[in-house]
Amino acid sequence: MLDNYEHYISKNIQAFYKRKLLAPILYLLLLIILWFLFPLKDMMSPMVLSDPTQIYQSHEDEESYIRCTFTDLQFTGYTQEGQFQTNGYYYYTMIDDKCLIVLLTPSTCDEGIPGIKSATVTGKLMEGKSSFDQLLGHLAKDLDWTEEGISSQMGDFYFSEPDYHIHTTVIVMIAYLGTFAYALISLILYLIYIRFPATSPCCQNLIIFGSPKEILAEAEEELATLPQLATEDMFITEHYFIVTSPLGNAIVPIQEILWIYKHSTLHKFLWYHFSISYTLHITAKKHFYIRCPKNIKSDIDGIIDYLAEANHDILVGFSEKNRLQAQADLGKPFHIEKFAALLRKKV
Repeated sequence: MLDNYEHYISKNIQAFYKRKLLAPILYLLLLIILWFLFPLKDMMSPMVLSDPTQIYQSHEDEESYIRCTFTDLQFTGYTQEGQFQTNGYYYYTMIDDKCLIVLLTPSTCDEGIPGIKSATVTGKLMEGKSSFDQLLGHLAKDLDWTEEGISSQMGDFYFSEPDYHIHTTVIVMIAYLGTFAYALISLILYLIYIRFPATSPCCQNLIIFGSPKEILAEAEEELATLPQLATEDMFITEHYFIVTSPLGNAIVPIQEILWIYKHSTLHKFLWYHFSISYTLHITAKKHFYIRCPKNIKSDIDGIIDYLAEANHDILVGFSEKNRLQAQADLGKPFHIEKFAALLRKKV
């Protein structure tokens, strides 16, 4: 056997998925960091307070999202205005001989009714900013207090129901958990493909032609003993066409190929044309499609000529006649075959 081609396909499959490991690993690390930087868990499951007096301890413990029942809420007469609508109405309530400002949504307070006996709401504990300071200033004037005096009674935070965006939170959490699961599953699958190359998609796609494991073993045996034609990343053996590109890997039984042609792509920057690359398109039986991009013309032409010589039934070149003939040979696929062919289409 030629040492440089022994288990060559498996080694390239392993190398391909080793390169792909970096993306899910980095993404999972990013999501873990975000979990600790942002209160995603607290947003989904706010702390439930059995007693309103616990709100001060929650603030000291830096709990951002809580659910609490407030009693004897009185409207201050002030609202929080958004760009085109009223975001909330400021109420106050006495808790443990202190006055707490509670910002309620219009639906909760019926757009500012004077008093509310009891309301169970979920919201966020907000630090007082300029708008909160302005509110305290207005309240101080209304009550004929000093701003320092009312600040000592109000504290430096308030409860805001409008700042708890439940719908946005659910969407963010679904996206977070969904992408986390996708990245984790991808990582696990890549590790499996590295350990067992025959389980990788490029091999499992061959199940329509026979046993993927046996086809891989036979293709590797032929490639290691006597390759018929070899380019940088495309090979032809007695029975198989093999691709080991950095973009992906593929194995196609030569006798299953129906149609081959090349497609050129002109690469340019602004008005300057600097290169042309060629893509080899292969259509095989049972709706098996392979696309091998970014190759040079001489390699593509050599592959096409050799495959056409190895299988005289192969349609060569892109034309409407060949397209219709290939379509007729393939027949009309079932819906599940269409979906499977879509998954197999790219190398």
